[in-house]
Amino acid sequence: MDEIIDFTAGLDGVLTLRPAPGDGTPEISWGDAFFYYAPDGTLPRTGQPFATVVTKDHPDDTASRLDRPGAYRVNIAAGKEELARRTGPAPAPGTDGTENIDDSDDLDDTVIAHPGYAAAGWLAVVNPAGRTAGAVRELLCTAHRLARARHERRARPGE
Repeated sequence: MDEIIDFTAGLDGVLTLRPAPGDGTPEISWGDAFFYYAPDGTLPRTGQPFATVVTKDHPDDTASRLDRPGAYRVNIAAGKEELARRTGPAPAPGTDGTENIDDSDDLDDTVIAHPGYAAAGWLAVVNPAGRTAGAVRELLCTAHRLARARHERRARPGE
């Protein structure tokens, strides 16, 4: 997990937020990491992070079974084209993309449609390891490139 965080934080113009006790962030986010394209070093007023690392289940997001010791999930906004290329069409609304996986341990080290944000072009990898190491880095670079392009479009005068 630290290797992924270090890699992503090292991309050009990335602002990394790591919520922790005492910083005013919700407890559910403590231990997680959020990556924004922010070349000026300030949190963007609009938009979401282009990637996150989450370390625990949320009440409406338990399919990845992050309640297991050491489990975490990398979430990557790589875009709808990349989602389709890697996993096929986005899951239907109201499904999480994991319906055909018999055992949630099968999710480990596999690129999947994000359980909640696939329709927006998000992918995820639970416990990335050898099988997905290269893909995760590629996807993070793609998400970073897309975030940078959005930032540049918003910064153009008159747009």
